[in-house]
Amino acid sequence: MLKKILKIGLPTVVILLLLLYGFWPRAILVNTATVTNAPLTLAIEDEGRTRVIDRYIINAPVPGVTCRHDLHVGDAVKQDEVLLNLEPMQSEILDPRSRAQAEAKVSAAKSALRAAQERANAAKADAEYAQTELARIEKLIKAKVATLEALDKARNTAQSSAAAQRSANFTVEVTKYELAAAETTLRYSAANEKIKSTEHVPIRSPITGRVLRVHHECEGVVQTGQPLLEVGDTRRLEIEIDVLSEDAVKIFPGMRVQFTRWGRDTPLEGRVRTVEPVGFTKISALGVEEQRVFVIADFVSPYEEWERLGDGYRVEARFILWQQENVTQLPTSALFQEQGNWYVFAVIDGKATRTEIKIGERNGFHAQLLDGLKLGDRVIIHPDDRIQPGTRVKSRDEV
Repeated sequence: MLKKILKIGLPTVVILLLLLYGFWPRAILVNTATVTNAPLTLAIEDEGRTRVIDRYIINAPVPGVTCRHDLHVGDAVKQDEVLLNLEPMQSEILDPRSRAQAEAKVSAAKSALRAAQERANAAKADAEYAQTELARIEKLIKAKVATLEALDKARNTAQSSAAAQRSANFTVEVTKYELAAAETTLRYSAANEKIKSTEHVPIRSPITGRVLRVHHECEGVVQTGQPLLEVGDTRRLEIEIDVLSEDAVKIFPGMRVQFTRWGRDTPLEGRVRTVEPVGFTKISALGVEEQRVFVIADFVSPYEEWERLGDGYRVEARFILWQQENVTQLPTSALFQEQGNWYVFAVIDGKATRTEIKIGERNGFHAQLLDGLKLGDRVIIHPDDRIQPGTRVKSRDEV
């Protein structure tokens, strides 16, 4: 009888155990992450391009024939250097009306030169005052009287004033060039018997810089105002970044910006100079209309670090909105929201526990944890519909 019972009962027990094991709820494999302390940065990233601040198009001052030249894009030029010669057309003569107009242009150019010089003097005074104010703020910082915000503002003002002074000085030089061009119309006239027919009009560079574009390479006839060359100072670059209008309202002058993927691994530092008040429509790569706004920034890093950059080079700009070095955080992929509150599934004793938390700042990857969990707690990332409160789970990292 015992053998019969064992013969029948033992297989039955084994089958029941196998069925129980097969239907026993198994732990669901999930991806988990740990609540940690790490730096957290909120930033807006977009593409931009460099451009020369002081760019000058050199036009033909009089109709004539250009001589052949050997200038190419990228060639270095110096201020007042003769770039090419222009031979005036011998048939050109100034009638009384044209002469009066030329004399009026000379007078206007002289007035413009005086106005530019006054603006340069004003810009110099502003720059000197900004430097004095910066020195005063630095002394107050050492005395722990002023704030770092005041120091940053004073530095930004000093840099902007210095840039305005340099631009005003360039404007004076260009106005002198325009005056010389206006006087050329009177000086080189076919009615002047002292001017030989073989004399050439030298076309000089208004600044020290590089050739950015050659509009007229070969010898040929050109008309008054026709562009011949384009020159600029490549040591003075600014960055033009177009961002979404909804992001532009978060950016303000003086904000820190980093430039990456410009050709080297080391990021470059910059400051926002201005956010243009006018937007424009741009079609994205997906065919969607977007309202974009240009943001103009300046380099803060030394020139030696970005001297290889030129006009129209691509960079990626990263506007720093908020940044802290030691922030308790967790991945945003673990968050889900219900009725305006944020929740996560925390892994406690091998089970998924629905936990309400409070978060602060967040970017696309991590969120600042204010309350609800502690350091070292593990949470489920990308929870699906199978995860419910009390569900047995197992991290794939433990498999």
